[in-house]
Amino acid sequence: MSRSHPIISITGSSGAGTTSVKQTFANIFRREKVSAAFVEGDAFHRYNRADMRIKMGEQSQLGNKHFSHFSPETNLFNELERLFRDYGATGAGTTRHYIHDDEEAALYGTPPGTFTDWVPLPTDTDLLFYEGLHGAVVTDKVNVAQHADLKVGVVPVINLEWIQKLHRDRSARGYTTEAVTDTILRRMPDYVNYICPQFAETDINFQRVPTVDTSNPFIARWIPTPDESMVVIRLRNPRGIDFPYLLSMIPNSFMSRANSIVIHGSKLDLAMQLILTPLIMQLIDRKRRAA
Repeated sequence: MSRSHPIISITGSSGAGTTSVKQTFANIFRREKVSAAFVEGDAFHRYNRADMRIKMGEQSQLGNKHFSHFSPETNLFNELERLFRDYGATGAGTTRHYIHDDEEAALYGTPPGTFTDWVPLPTDTDLLFYEGLHGAVVTDKVNVAQHADLKVGVVPVINLEWIQKLHRDRSARGYTTEAVTDTILRRMPDYVNYICPQFAETDINFQRVPTVDTSNPFIARWIPTPDESMVVIRLRNPRGIDFPYLLSMIPNSFMSRANSIVIHGSKLDLAMQLILTPLIMQLIDRKRRAA
């Protein structure tokens, strides 16, 4: 953690919706004139798409049916922790970009499924903003979570997470339902060991809960809409949070526990603006006072 160079970390599984949350943060940054260095979790995968397929095949031949993108073996956890540590100390660091599709390939000039070169972060930024799989990961060798000043988990209930992943991977990436299902099954041990534990490290969790039947996510024809959802917002340390104000500003919200507020799904962006803006500005104020 750093007073001079704060770090905000958004963590969530594949299909959880972290990209949408990133947009809300970007809107806050733009409105409040906060300059952020954006870092993508995919940049810290160890293998490009082709090499990952080769490694998966090799591991499968060895009897390992659970080789996945979620594990320490397939990610650069040391490099990610080094980035957080270096930025916290100096406001500098390096990152790269993973090319997801043809549109990004045209933009960056490198094929889909590959990485750009490592490049320095922009200079003179107010904070670092990370969004990806491992923003609060802790293992016996690394502790990324300790370096972030504000850690936010995006955690739909698991059936909804699977529905979102199935629809995204089929529509945007051309995968079959069977292929996405195989991915979900292969990742499950690493999901339990390296994704779930992060949500005990986060300062705030946003968990969307559908109010329609999602009993069998593999045959769901539509993703439940915000109007068909509630969101549970859990704050690890509710001290300083004005819950009466939030309840008055967010229609039909209520407290389910002393540190948890439940809102209608359509009010998620409003709730995030109300909760996150003061926390972001506290980090910026602390940075300016340290200077």
